[in-house]
Amino acid sequence: MASFAYLGERTGFPDPNDASADGLVAVSQRLTTQRLIAAYERGIFPWFDSDDSPVLWWSPDPRAVLHFDAIRITRSLKKRLRNGGFDVTMDKAFDAVVEACAAPRVRPVTERLGGLDPTDAHSGTHSGTWITEEMAWHYGRLHHLGIAHSVETWLDGELVGGLYGVSLGRMFFGESMFSRTSDASKVALVRLAQTLDDWGFRLIDCQIMNPHLESLGATLMPRRDFLSLVSANSSEPTRQGTWQFDG
Repeated sequence: MASFAYLGERTGFPDPNDASADGLVAVSQRLTTQRLIAAYERGIFPWFDSDDSPVLWWSPDPRAVLHFDAIRITRSLKKRLRNGGFDVTMDKAFDAVVEACAAPRVRPVTERLGGLDPTDAHSGTHSGTWITEEMAWHYGRLHHLGIAHSVETWLDGELVGGLYGVSLGRMFFGESMFSRTSDASKVALVRLAQTLDDWGFRLIDCQIMNPHLESLGATLMPRRDFLSLVSANSSEPTRQGTWQFDG
């Protein structure tokens, strides 16, 4: 019978295929940088409400993923990409992107980058954030280690959108995105996807599906298939360091 595990200081993650029905793999008292890396290496991510609460580790079934050849670019988005006045950068303002993603706002209670976009209109919304102060600090550590990256969208020198996530091997595990003006986060996502495709990456993990992701071409993959890709990905070299767009 599938269930979640309680992790001690030195306990490793159980097989995420044996997660509880809602995708909960494990619970721990502390979040550490090394445990965060170990989680992504196994297709697991953290999601919890407060630094004062236990750390919850998840691997949902099915998994939302974005294949590069399936991205849907509407005519209006194509126009924004071509002449919307946006400048798009990589790893130029990681901390600012995380801070913007962490800002309290109204959003679906089930959403992450598995809801890449925090502006979907659903019933059952609330104001708040799952990106706690401690979580932001640890992702900052991953950025300094060269395995967490951001994409920033600028308009007239102002940061108006972006996203961040973790890259291991040839997979990008998306965490969150924000937008302060129309299409800013979509532009960041499309530019990232196009670049990762050029670099030979397999896909972007979006964690949990929402209508916004589905409209962009994200699809659902059975957890077992996703974890098989994660396992194969473990032998791939990681593109570490500061990222920038080619050309």
